Amino acid sequence: MFLSLAPTLTFAASLLFISVANTQQTPAAQTTPVVAPTVAPTTAQTTQNKSTADATVWKIDDTHSMGLFRVQHSGAGMFWGRFDGVTGIITTSGIPTGTLALDVSIDTNSVSSANKDLDGHLRSPDFFSVKEFPTMTFVSTSSKKLPGNMWEVSGNLTMHGVTKLITTNVEMTGQAESPRGKKIGFEAVFIIDRSEFGMSYGVEKNAIGNSVRITVALEAGSS
Repeated sequence: MFLSLAPTLTFAASLLFISVANTQQTPAAQTTPVVAPTVAPTTAQTTQNKSTADATVWKIDDTHSMGLFRVQHSGAGMFWGRFDGVTGIITTSGIPTGTLALDVSIDTNSVSSANKDLDGHLRSPDFFSVKEFPTMTFVSTSSKKLPGNMWEVSGNLTMHGVTKLITTNVEMTGQAESPRGKKIGFEAVFIIDRSEFGMSYGVEKNAIGNSVRITVALEAGSS
């Protein structure tokens, strides 16, 4: 009985051995890695990257920069005053300059009229209220290149605690290299109604005009 089963068991064991051997020798299925397609940068992305790479930051030279304002006095002459504490940065890109960004801060306590008593009044709560509002700022939000050396610049003007969006034309007055490094100059002129900024002293009786013309002359350097 045992002898008759031996050939059958031997044959079955052989088949099992061959099956296992074939399984071990068959290589595992290879997984082809999925590669994401390369997307070419758009023209806008290329331009943006190039503009970022070409950007130059200029530090405003407070010694050679100033703010000037002009307002009518007593319905007659034009009164002028100035600010000497002008600081901030200017950012440009492109050769020649194609884009322009301004971040300008003015120390209101630096207001000057060449008259000590009048300067004290200008610093008081009737006008700039310098203790409460020690700075006024202009931070651009966009710029558009115009013909020649002109730009149309929009941004937020903050004065006397009030912020308003304004648009002004800015002129590049010059660009040069000197022994002290690269220099660039800009000048902006814009007109505001000071009562919109909470500064209405003298407007009602026409003692001092409401419309104010502001000129900001900037010189900045980059090493």
